[in-house]
Amino acid sequence: MWDFNLGEAIGLMRKTVPFLLMRLVVYVGITLAYILITGVGAGIGYGVTSFGDGQGGGAFIGGAIGFGLVSAVLYFAREYLLYLIKAGHIAVLVELIQDKELPEGRSQIEHGQAVVKERFKESSILFGLDQLIKGILRALNRMTMMISNFIPIPGLSGLVGFVNKIINVSLTYVDEVILAYNIKIGSDNPWQSSKDALILYAQNYKTMLKNAVFLMLFMYVTAFLIFLVVVAPVAGLVALFPGSPGAMLSVIFAVILAWSIKAAVLEPLAVAAMMQVYFKTIEGQTPNPEWDQKLSGASDKFREMGEKAASYVGGSKAETESQSA
Repeated sequence: MWDFNLGEAIGLMRKTVPFLLMRLVVYVGITLAYILITGVGAGIGYGVTSFGDGQGGGAFIGGAIGFGLVSAVLYFAREYLLYLIKAGHIAVLVELIQDKELPEGRSQIEHGQAVVKERFKESSILFGLDQLIKGILRALNRMTMMISNFIPIPGLSGLVGFVNKIINVSLTYVDEVILAYNIKIGSDNPWQSSKDALILYAQNYKTMLKNAVFLMLFMYVTAFLIFLVVVAPVAGLVALFPGSPGAMLSVIFAVILAWSIKAAVLEPLAVAAMMQVYFKTIEGQTPNPEWDQKLSGASDKFREMGEKAASYVGGSKAETESQSA
């Protein structure tokens, strides 16, 4: 039914507990930041409008402003989160999957980050690469999954659209597997190795998609169960906010907390499982030129990746500036 060993993936999580704890601190910290800043905003809004006939009606507006400020900060911090946390964890997982011994004398987190910085000289390169990979995967999904184009059944297009959305969500973890391939082969040209990795993925997309969809469903069901567990305690915290912000805010914060736990613990578990499948499936294979042509015809981003691979000069200053432009 699926091609990964969940027990081995859980074992990899146990071996990388320092990264899990770091991720928990970061993502649960994000949730607390949302709760704290939104609460402060609600308090300020309530205080400003509590005089006269305002009756504290500004609590909701103040809370919404606080919520928006935290969201904006996180948007700009996403590159750092990818570069130092997610990619560093992937680097250590790759070595453990290959049964390598981690070097002594420095922490697991330091080692993972050092490997990432060696492979991707600038965070902007890794972030730009990750965004291209996501766009190419979406194009590959459109190219391979548009069943409605050749099965003329009334109403099928709506069902296919829904299925495509599920598959797009399931691809969330595949881009990190492509980054893992970069680290595994030790390439000096991350654009070329990512291009090769995407072609290898396309050659085996049925196997990869099957496992990705199963993992996505497993994680979202688990995340929903986490939400049910945390919603009551979160509601108790929100009840302390001024101005009676209501049940909706409790639900929003509970969703964010469940998402935080999912991002900290369940996502790396899914990545480890997908790495097992990918490395095992592509073993002994080489990139097929036919898939190279297909992806080039279907995705501008894939062609852009090819151009970057051809012009890459090992992370020189000129190359770094061109990537940042």
